[in-house]
Amino acid sequence: MTMIPTRLTQAVKGAGCAAKLAPGDLDRALCGLDLPVDENLIVGLERADDAGVYRISDELALVQTIDFFPPMVDDPYWFGQIAAANALSDIYAMGGTPKTAMNVVAFPAKTMDISILRQIIEGGLVTMREAGVVLVGGHTVEDSELKYGLSVTGFIHPGGILTKRSLCPGDRLILTKPLGTGIVCTAIKGGLASEEVAGRVTRIMATLNRDAAAVMSHYPVNACTDITGFGFLGHLAEMVVDSGSGVRIDAAAVPVHPEALEWAAMGLIPGGAYNNRMFRGRFVTFAEAVPQRLQDVLFDPQTSGGLLIAVAAEAAEQLLQALIGRDITAAMVGEVIADPRDMIVVE
Repeated sequence: MTMIPTRLTQAVKGAGCAAKLAPGDLDRALCGLDLPVDENLIVGLERADDAGVYRISDELALVQTIDFFPPMVDDPYWFGQIAAANALSDIYAMGGTPKTAMNVVAFPAKTMDISILRQIIEGGLVTMREAGVVLVGGHTVEDSELKYGLSVTGFIHPGGILTKRSLCPGDRLILTKPLGTGIVCTAIKGGLASEEVAGRVTRIMATLNRDAAAVMSHYPVNACTDITGFGFLGHLAEMVVDSGSGVRIDAAAVPVHPEALEWAAMGLIPGGAYNNRMFRGRFVTFAEAVPQRLQDVLFDPQTSGGLLIAVAAEAAEQLLQALIGRDITAAMVGEVIADPRDMIVVE
């Protein structure tokens, strides 16, 4: 073992944000395949969502997800926490409670000391304990690039499932966690971010969406998703396209890491942001007053981002204040509108 990197983000190719395969590529890969069917499968590939849901009984269903990626920060312990929080987030976005997890690891054993892997797993365990999740196993392969994440199983009531595509005209949209982590992670990789900025953004990425999910469970939420690799507008497009409704976003209300705006103005944009704009940009219109740097942040791929919650208008302010009262960064960023259908209007 010849290398113990002091900067994990320099030890792998393409690190810096949690990039995802473009939805169009995945659609082409799955097109025409004869997928297994089961009457108890409530949410599966035919209506891709944050997680799959399988009914066990009238009172209980399993909710399952998996996510893993290369490091976006240099500290292996924090990387483990962020990756675990990111994987658990899909369960929270569906309205479920995570219960068990399995490690998913790709590790360059010939070039990286095994102590690095131990610190990553220790970080993941910290987050799992906080979430009340039990680690039951996992799978590790040797690979030239370090990657880590979790496969997670949770519980949910079949009647309490939150999906992406259940928007109702008049709903208000609430976002938890500020945007811009992809840009900040790119700056971390380039050695441009100060310790204060890197530390602050790292802590936010490592924060579970558990408390936000617990709060929203007491309000009439119609739809929810978490903001990750497709960026704010990419994930919002998943909610809007073919929904029969549109969305109006108040760009000035969207919480953003201020450093991300500064670096975006300098052109420090991760490749995933351009991919997100290319794939979903046709469903978005921007008012002339929305600056280019903010547009870039809205397409910026996020790692372990917040929840985007669509809640009935009459309960929106109460939900927002309840989230803020739990020390959760939250803002009302827009509303669901009848027209233009299947479009996002950013003003």
